[in-house]
Amino acid sequence: MKRERRRARSLALQVLYEVDSVDHPAEEVIAFHLAKDESLGEEAQAFMQRLVLGAIDYASELDDLIASCAPEWPVDELAILDRNILRLALWEFAAAGETPLKVAINEAVELAKRFGSDSSARFVNGVLGTLADREAEIRRQLQRNDSRKE
Repeated sequence: MKRERRRARSLALQVLYEVDSVDHPAEEVIAFHLAKDESLGEEAQAFMQRLVLGAIDYASELDDLIASCAPEWPVDELAILDRNILRLALWEFAAAGETPLKVAINEAVELAKRFGSDSSARFVNGVLGTLADREAEIRRQLQRNDSRKE
């Protein structure tokens, strides 16, 4: 399952990149990518959908958290890839709570190495490492915001 989750994260990042860069509807982009990659198991497909929809639903809150520890880099000016890797990992460990913190950070760094620029992995690791120190506080904040959305 570990390998499937890694593939699901990679697919989720591709979906988030497309949604963020050209504003296609998330559900359509998810459906397209899942149809294209039929080898992903049902559990991994559901995981990928949760990652994408969670990162999109919480984008504003996640961006505020990212901005709080990288003020010299306005979130809307970050590379689209870096911004979405951060959103994905932050949502995964703080809001979803189904992935251990260190695993989420490691997976984010691996995505940054694979898809990002030469400095992406270091930047992603630094931002997530700073936010990791506030994991419990961030989780509470996102849960409060979640209850307000309902």
